[in-house]
Amino acid sequence: MSLVLDYDAVKKIIPHRFPFLLIDKVTITEVDKTAVGIKCVSGNEPFFTGHFPEKAIMPGVLIVEAMAQVSCVLFLSKPTNQGKLAFFMGMEEIKFRKPVVPGDRLELKVEILKMRDKFGKAKGEAFVDGQIVTEATFSFAIVDKEGAST
Repeated sequence: MSLVLDYDAVKKIIPHRFPFLLIDKVTITEVDKTAVGIKCVSGNEPFFTGHFPEKAIMPGVLIVEAMAQVSCVLFLSKPTNQGKLAFFMGMEEIKFRKPVVPGDRLELKVEILKMRDKFGKAKGEAFVDGQIVTEATFSFAIVDKEGAST
């Protein structure tokens, strides 16, 4: 059984806000294991002003960030993790295969590869119209808000 979280529900789980909330909806397909996020890419995104003014392309690092946000929703939606933060710890095996442009609908699939205590590793894949556009493996830590330092 899957759990669908709309934009408002996502905002109750993760702290990201405009202009850095990069997902519109998340479906948790397997608790603690897999989720699929959706990002409808609009020409009004603030990053398109400078990337690039004459040929709008979504920055690849923001696609990876969107995948990470999906994994944040997956873990921070658990009752034991509510009110906590998830921090990026590392990224590897990143591949950008096709550009993402205004009008695209990103489907962000995330699978948790490892989770130990408060540290985890995930694999993310981003698709547009069924074709893979970006993939990455990333690690993260789940921390208490009070003990979080930047």
